[in-house]
Amino acid sequence: MSQPKRVIRPLQTESEWDAYTTISINAYPGIRATDEAARRRFKERGQEMNTDPIINVYGLFEAGEMRGSMRLYDFTMRLHGTDLLVGGLGGVGVDLLHKKERIAYDMVQWFQQHYQQKGAAMTVLYPFRPDFYKQMGYGYGRKLNQYRIPPASLPNGPRQNVTFLDASHQQAFNDCYERVRQASNGLMIQPESTVQALFGPASTLKKVGYWADGQLQGYLLFSFEPVPNGNFLRNNIIIRTLLYENSAALRGLLAFLQAQADQIEAVVLNTQDEDFHLLLQDPRNGSHNLMPGIYHESNVQGLGMMYRVIDVPRLFDLLAGHNFGGQTITVQVNLRDSFWPECASAWVLTAENGNVALTPNATPDVAIGLDVAEFSSLIIGATTFRQLLAYGLADISDPAYADVVHALFDTPNKPICHTAF
Repeated sequence: MSQPKRVIRPLQTESEWDAYTTISINAYPGIRATDEAARRRFKERGQEMNTDPIINVYGLFEAGEMRGSMRLYDFTMRLHGTDLLVGGLGGVGVDLLHKKERIAYDMVQWFQQHYQQKGAAMTVLYPFRPDFYKQMGYGYGRKLNQYRIPPASLPNGPRQNVTFLDASHQQAFNDCYERVRQASNGLMIQPESTVQALFGPASTLKKVGYWADGQLQGYLLFSFEPVPNGNFLRNNIIIRTLLYENSAALRGLLAFLQAQADQIEAVVLNTQDEDFHLLLQDPRNGSHNLMPGIYHESNVQGLGMMYRVIDVPRLFDLLAGHNFGGQTITVQVNLRDSFWPECASAWVLTAENGNVALTPNATPDVAIGLDVAEFSSLIIGATTFRQLLAYGLADISDPAYADVVHALFDTPNKPICHTAF
């Protein structure tokens, strides 16, 4: 007896949006949509996101029922000086009655094929479980560092250029972000709906910016949060985003936070900058934890954004303008990929003064081997070839070429991302 055919397509009817709501709320109980009004708001929010030109909500249907749902994002990501179309995956949910039926597997396969057909070479996601997507070939990006900082530990300085931002500053906000994005590795063009919501009447985030020479050159997005088990006078500042073009903007924004010391107990900062502790007078996070021998806990770390190469030839075509370390070498990259066999091959790369092209018939100087997950982390700049080699996550046919291969893929700019999806 043949199995019912699975179909993945956009949502079309109100009943399908109701099914999407049920699947999503059950898949993510932390949403806490426990009454009809909350369910309605969640559904309306999904429908609103679906009107954004870069966001589309899809369902997996089988035997006339929706059994899975996901959101797809047409992101434009800055990678090594080039803007790339990158497929984003979010909100993956499976009907509780149909777990362990490879529904998520089929949706991720379809998602990758969809973006390969659209011309993307990479896909990205935030994992509900990193190990689940690691098995599908997704590599880890940069860690997030959470600091809990007494405001007095932040550097003081001039803050006269810091003002609150409102809807009239939206264009300046966009311009500032775009200038930072152009110089970055990994930043996405923000979805239109995200920026509109940020400056809309329902936004609870407070926004301050640093101005110089008539330009907004940095900004903070933050909120207040009561100290757990405290009273109404005890509050923390929670930083959602700290973005700046230069050190003057950074110091001005930090001075603004430093000035809140009389009212705020801690500034909770999430940053992908692993060296942020250098700015702090006292880098300890208040836990008083010691690690052997005497290492004071300064922050906690977490893994989030994961990256995946889905089309190797297209990736190197798109990065044709990138200088791969100024190297001249021919390398055979033996990629392992059990989830997406199109990437599993022996790819021969020829670099001439840093310009890389695929040359299938060239004779390699050296061969390296690694899984597509580690290759994805390597190409995005989240790790180095030397590190992968040291961990046994990559191999090389001739160790004498290790430094050259390391330089080929090395980048001074590790990836960052401020886009939640």
